Amino acid sequence: MDVTPSPDPLRIAVAGAGYWGKNLVRNFAQLRVLHTICDSSEATLKAQAVLYPGVHTTTSYDAVLADEAIQGVVLATPAVRHHEQARAALLAGKHVFVEKPLALSPEQGEELVALAHEHGLVLMVGHILEYHPAVTLLHKLVQAGELGQVRYLYSNRLNLGKVRTEENILWSFAPHDIAVITRLVGSAPLSVSASGGAYLQRDIADVTVTNLVFPGDVRAHIFVSWLHPSKEQKLVVVGDRKMAVFDDTVREGKLKLYDKGIEWQAGLPVPRQTAETTLYLPDSEPMRLECEHFLACIREGRQPLTDGASGLRVLRVLDACQRSLEQRGAPVSVGTLERWNVGTLERSNAGTYFVHPTAVIDAGAEIGEGSKIWHFSHVMAGVRLGRGCNLGQNVFVASGVTLGDNVKVQNNVSLYTGVVVEDDAFLGPSMVFTNVVNPRSHVSRKDEYKATHVGRGATIGANATIVCGVTLGDYAFVGAGAVVTRDVPPHALVHGNPARLRGWVCQCGVKLDFTGQDPAQATCSACGRSYTRQGENVRQVSP
Repeated sequence: MDVTPSPDPLRIAVAGAGYWGKNLVRNFAQLRVLHTICDSSEATLKAQAVLYPGVHTTTSYDAVLADEAIQGVVLATPAVRHHEQARAALLAGKHVFVEKPLALSPEQGEELVALAHEHGLVLMVGHILEYHPAVTLLHKLVQAGELGQVRYLYSNRLNLGKVRTEENILWSFAPHDIAVITRLVGSAPLSVSASGGAYLQRDIADVTVTNLVFPGDVRAHIFVSWLHPSKEQKLVVVGDRKMAVFDDTVREGKLKLYDKGIEWQAGLPVPRQTAETTLYLPDSEPMRLECEHFLACIREGRQPLTDGASGLRVLRVLDACQRSLEQRGAPVSVGTLERWNVGTLERSNAGTYFVHPTAVIDAGAEIGEGSKIWHFSHVMAGVRLGRGCNLGQNVFVASGVTLGDNVKVQNNVSLYTGVVVEDDAFLGPSMVFTNVVNPRSHVSRKDEYKATHVGRGATIGANATIVCGVTLGDYAFVGAGAVVTRDVPPHALVHGNPARLRGWVCQCGVKLDFTGQDPAQATCSACGRSYTRQGENVRQVSP
């Protein structure tokens, strides 16, 4: 094979050239970026050297890390070594593509995600199914609502061998299915239960069945085994409008759409049977697409589809499944929502934004360039967050909330549906928005939510409460602990319970003095801006 280096300056090393690694070696060689093959077996290296003359070979992983010509390391080594080797590569300044699972514990995964972010490096996990054209199209169909509301998913991944000794079938086969199912559903499972049996080796499960319960009572199950008479790799997605089947073992018709379901007629459930549709898929090798994606992310400085955060999400589900398996199928919580979405430096259409590893960003939230979301915060689907915003610790933003550019939200603030915050506003620590005038626990009033509008540049002090339905004018200033029950005019200073008008403030936040010779005129003592006042109407007359 011709592996003459291309003009591309990228140079990649693949560590582990055995059962799976040899396929990665082949792809990176075809992409003409393969620099070094590393393996502990001299015989394996000799065989690879014949196939790829001119490519460096070594049994020393340390030598790979010390080679400054190598920008990226691909790890296809045993799972038990993933954390140690990925960590060493990141500390050596190398971009890392590590086969699944990312590590063998969430704590190890968290360390790798943090290291990659700290050093500005790409960390990608080999969840190859997410690059399969069938899964890509299936995700688009689900997102577009073609199947309606997804209700139930199940996946079978069955084969005879290859039996592992380092990890059980759950950790070997199920990561693929967990990665795809959680992305299709768009959230973490609330709980899992897993049961199985170890028949070949003590304490190493050969067969497991896992049940996952998601928000909205969406359910899924995953059946994996390496003790099965025939190979089966099938994913079924059942929606309330249509169903889809992805069968990766057939040569043709891997993805089919079924316009089938249950309809109620005269109070009775009646199956709806119509024709199936075989969907066209490009003839692309998923591993080739995966390898190209890794290279593109390094070149363009963006996060992979299956980045470290994605791998850590899967790892947390796996960890919960393992604990359930050890407890003979007892349900195990995957963790609080704040533990689920473990972002790092993410990519939006506009650019990059930062998400702390403990924050939750639901699929469908729009985050602007340069924004930062800190510890234990949760941004729901349907939120629009502008550029340069900063959300402190333990901030909750409900679906439908809109924040403009450069909005600062301090710790322990909840923004409920109906809140609109314009550019440059400041929401102080532990301030409170309400969204219902007369809430009762036993009375649902979601259709009575009232809108609250925070004007451009407005400030709300610590522990203030904003009763729903009011508007804070541009550059209004609400004092700490105030309870706002009615609209606040632009530039007004209010405080107290209930909040009352106490004066006026400049755009820069300094109090204005309208007690001079002309009580209708004031000039800011700090920035020099001039204002005019007529009753409760204050406006700026000079910049």
